[in-house]
Amino acid sequence: MVKAVVLGAAGGIGQPLSLLLKINPDVTELSLYDIVNAPGVAVDLSHIATPAKVEGFLPPPKDSQTTPNEGLRKALAGADLIVIPAGVPRKPGEANAVFTTLHSDDLFKINAGIVRDLATAIATTAPKAFVLVISNPVNSTVPIVAEVFKNHNVFDPKRLFGVTTLDVVRASTFVAEVLGDRSLSSSITVPVVGGHSGVTIVPLLSQSSHRLPEGLDTSTVDSLVNRIQSGGDEVVKAKDGAGSATLSMAYAGAEFAVKIIRAIKGERGIIVPSYVNLAADQEGGAALRKDLGKDLDYFSSPVELGPNGVESIKGLGTITPSERALVNAALPDLISNIDKGVSFIQGPKL
Repeated sequence: MVKAVVLGAAGGIGQPLSLLLKINPDVTELSLYDIVNAPGVAVDLSHIATPAKVEGFLPPPKDSQTTPNEGLRKALAGADLIVIPAGVPRKPGEANAVFTTLHSDDLFKINAGIVRDLATAIATTAPKAFVLVISNPVNSTVPIVAEVFKNHNVFDPKRLFGVTTLDVVRASTFVAEVLGDRSLSSSITVPVVGGHSGVTIVPLLSQSSHRLPEGLDTSTVDSLVNRIQSGGDEVVKAKDGAGSATLSMAYAGAEFAVKIIRAIKGERGIIVPSYVNLAADQEGGAALRKDLGKDLDYFSSPVELGPNGVESIKGLGTITPSERALVNAALPDLISNIDKGVSFIQGPKL
């Protein structure tokens, strides 16, 4: 029995993500929440012939006497797994999943506020659920959720995940293209570490399950790394202002959710990259901090999953000098992104 909840279920990521969860046979109950259209999406999905019961929830009308978060609380009640794709997507010209311009800073504040409010409801309604954060910028929104949970004394670093799976999916696809055989993409595994934006995305090509050809020129490798780091830009440009990476992100989010569900049900040995808290009591967290040479609270690294969430953090393993340079280049941005998220919750309220 697994109850999955999608917060932001009527959006560009939320709808296809909800569809993929509905057709997962391990999901027995699917709860959808959004500020608009969630009941309609739920009814639509409920016609699909799979076992999961689907229900959609909205905030109450503004003139209602009902508690403002009543719909959200009903959606979250009894949740085992909560996926959060809610938020405002980036627009053409904005940095890859990182909001750096003045307009983008406004978007950060919007998304940060949305994630803060959803995290508050989770903390008071479903504090033991596994929480998967998709809302951008992930490097900052995961710390926001953590800080809210800490304020409510319910923070468990083993149960909070930033979903970086899209970077892994892209790396697998793009490596298959370099190898000249796209049919390999589903079997290729490339660890991607760091974070989930721009230079913080670090593909460890030396650890790819399918090695690149010997003697491949440096410019080709550099182009491959750059394409993995800026894959979101490719989608935004191709959609010409009509959206960002929604379908591929929904696929990636569902892929990660499936692994969490398999771990909940007792499967062992599942290892997947995720942006997690490097808490002192997380096995491998201290070792990874030492390897990075920074007192970093969050980092995406391969983690082993278990029934209680993160079993251990596997760290970087053996990496090449060029990959170490990429990791080092990622750290300043990561530190800044993390501080921005933490400050959003801890800073003075205007």
